[in-house]
Amino acid sequence: MGSSSSSYAPKTIYLDVDGKVQKVISDSVFSSSHCRNTAIMMVDPEGALVSIDPTMPTNSPNVHDLNNLLVFCRAFRINELKTEVTNRLAMLEKRVELEGLKVVEIEKCKNDLKKLRDEMTSRGGGRVNCPCKYNFSDDGKKVTPRRDVPNYPKVCWLWQSFSLLCLEYMYHDLGLVKEFNMNPITLKRWLLAIQENYRNNPFHNFRHCFCVSQMMYGMIHLCNLQEKMTLTDMGILMTAAVCHDLDHPGYNNTYQINARTELAVRYNDISPLENHHCAVAFQILSLPECNIFANVDPEAFKQIRQAIITLILATDMARHGEILDSFKQKVDNFDFTNEEHVTCLKMVLIKCCDISNEVRPTEVAEPWVDCLLEEYFMQSDREKSEGLPVAPFMDRDKVTKPTAQIGFIKFVLIPMFETVMKLFPQIEEIMVQPLRDSRDHYEELKQIDDAMTEVELYLSIYLSITAIYCTDNMDPKSSEYSFKK
Repeated sequence: MGSSSSSYAPKTIYLDVDGKVQKVISDSVFSSSHCRNTAIMMVDPEGALVSIDPTMPTNSPNVHDLNNLLVFCRAFRINELKTEVTNRLAMLEKRVELEGLKVVEIEKCKNDLKKLRDEMTSRGGGRVNCPCKYNFSDDGKKVTPRRDVPNYPKVCWLWQSFSLLCLEYMYHDLGLVKEFNMNPITLKRWLLAIQENYRNNPFHNFRHCFCVSQMMYGMIHLCNLQEKMTLTDMGILMTAAVCHDLDHPGYNNTYQINARTELAVRYNDISPLENHHCAVAFQILSLPECNIFANVDPEAFKQIRQAIITLILATDMARHGEILDSFKQKVDNFDFTNEEHVTCLKMVLIKCCDISNEVRPTEVAEPWVDCLLEEYFMQSDREKSEGLPVAPFMDRDKVTKPTAQIGFIKFVLIPMFETVMKLFPQIEEIMVQPLRDSRDHYEELKQIDDAMTEVELYLSIYLSITAIYCTDNMDPKSSEYSFKK
């Protein structure tokens, strides 16, 4: 092709080069300036390649004319092709590098989990020392805890092994990982650090943290909060729930203040435990490998931090009346575009989740009551040994399970959940009715306890009267009379 001695007349073809039709004479196909550094490919309407030589037929400029043998001719500039290949190779190399790093991180995370599991096994469920751990000054006093509550089978807590994975799933499912551009590996490390900084208390432990977080996740879906609030609000609610009792020592604010502990002194008797939970939470987040908000704008992070602190501080039961009254004033004309209204709602939501055990089925809720009473009794025993005031509802000599729960359910739980129900009527069947059932259950138990107490009293009186009657009617000279006297 292109030979001057060829017997074939020069042919005219039309090429589609970068979307433009160009006219080319067959003699100059390889010498035309516009074809320099160009690879040409021709195909017929069926997609078969057509040989480029003087025998090829002429086509027309109309590339859509299917009657022409040659439909189009595509030109690929070699230099552009080289650039594209180079760019794609660079992208592939970067991807391989990132995937390699991810594999390394995953393996490191697996090793950390294995190490943590081994440590937990070796110390029987104890807790490794960490810079966040808060210690009491016992001054040599040790209180041996007494267990007056039943030991429930460990099967109740089988889900604990999966709790970290469940929490991780919640963050992904709610879109929080994407919203805050979280590194998934950092999320894993953060959750591990959170678990490590919950103590092995009877009640205020990582299991409680998980239950509160799971209840928050459930309420977000049940109340369709994703349609009414922002993803940032979802992240604040979930993170506050996860962190709300970090490093809880197992002794409440009343004890801290009366015993003048380090925490009470540090926080001037103002919600010492809740302030401590906040401090530990942000101490963990200050670690680069655990900072799930590392990719958040600094100004936005300041607002997130303040919102999380506000919610954790709201879990102090000393503020219960104040917060609930504020919400009651807003609920009838609630405005989701009003920041003050939304903040108040978030405070009430975390309070609901924090004390929501009685919403759950009895077989789940009742073991939690026993755990709470055990923690209460440990505190009251310590308070007695240190000469501190003891709250009646924590005194093992005065409180029973029914008396502990009836008042709490009737005067704290039901009023709060019924107020939330005004805004979210859908919670009545799933959350409020179980609370009413639980109240009825404990009132029945109290009636049984009262009846048993009355029977024991009558029996005691009967035995006393019988003893006196028998004594008065015996012969004073008999040995049995002397014994009775």
